[in-house]
Amino acid sequence: MVFEGSEKIIELGVQPGSPSLRRLSYAFWQTLVASAGAEIISTVRNESCDAYLLSESSLFVWDGRIRMLTCGATQLSNALVLFIEKLGAETIAYATYQRKNEYLLQPQIRSFAQDLAYITQTISGKGYRIGHLDSHHHYLFTANNEGHSGKALATTKPVVTIKPLATTELLMYHLRGPLAEYFRSPCQTAEGICDALELSSLFSGFEFDYHLFSPLGYSLNGIKGDKYFTVHITPQEQSSYCSFETNLTDKDLPAELIEHFLLKLQPERWDLICVDRPLLVTKRRDNTSINTCSITTDAGYDVHFKHVHQQGELQFTQII
Repeated sequence: MVFEGSEKIIELGVQPGSPSLRRLSYAFWQTLVASAGAEIISTVRNESCDAYLLSESSLFVWDGRIRMLTCGATQLSNALVLFIEKLGAETIAYATYQRKNEYLLQPQIRSFAQDLAYITQTISGKGYRIGHLDSHHHYLFTANNEGHSGKALATTKPVVTIKPLATTELLMYHLRGPLAEYFRSPCQTAEGICDALELSSLFSGFEFDYHLFSPLGYSLNGIKGDKYFTVHITPQEQSSYCSFETNLTDKDLPAELIEHFLLKLQPERWDLICVDRPLLVTKRRDNTSINTCSITTDAGYDVHFKHVHQQGELQFTQII
């Protein structure tokens, strides 16, 4: 069985002074998630963030922004457009959409180019590609704060620059070793996976919400104040994959944490994407770094990308 584990991601922020998004009804979020082809499994909340665990990944809601991830053949661009239509384009301060080049194009309903054409019927913006076309690469759309007609979204309000979250994404492909075998074993448990990854000690003080899918698959959300992290595992042997994503700051996200996941999961290939954060510089034996690149979007934030074909032991230093 082959499953497309890599997530599509949307993030939208609303104009300052807008009502809190956390006041929107549970039914609203159910409808939004269903529009992408997923459903809500469970929810945890704190004083700053609501975290929804989905049948295909996660949704995080703060007062002024949302971030949603879905995997498989979901159509996350539908949720982006629906959110704008429900709240009104004049409410939106920024919108982004991201997806990786897929291993299996056939199950996908739309390509990125088709997604782009669909989204820009509602909100204008620009598409980007980071990474080599003949290797791992990711597509990114950013709205340019103009509606489909070309008019500014907030014509009666002062212009306030609101940027997407500064995030770090580690996407690991073709997992190897004993932990990868455990993810596929009949004796695995949700608590056992959490313990094997040592998440409680790595993320002290976070509230966890996790789910073990049948027959395979695992998702976890963690929140602490306005900080979040999420882990998603697709362990099928032909397409094994694990993602880790967070908005923890540089101070709270040392290179050793990224090293921890790589050593535990031993991916053959991995992508690192950092938005308004520096990339890690890696040193290793017998490995090939496929490509590294950076872009600055028209919206004014930096996106750094690195794809690595891993063949040796790992050592890390961090850019200063």
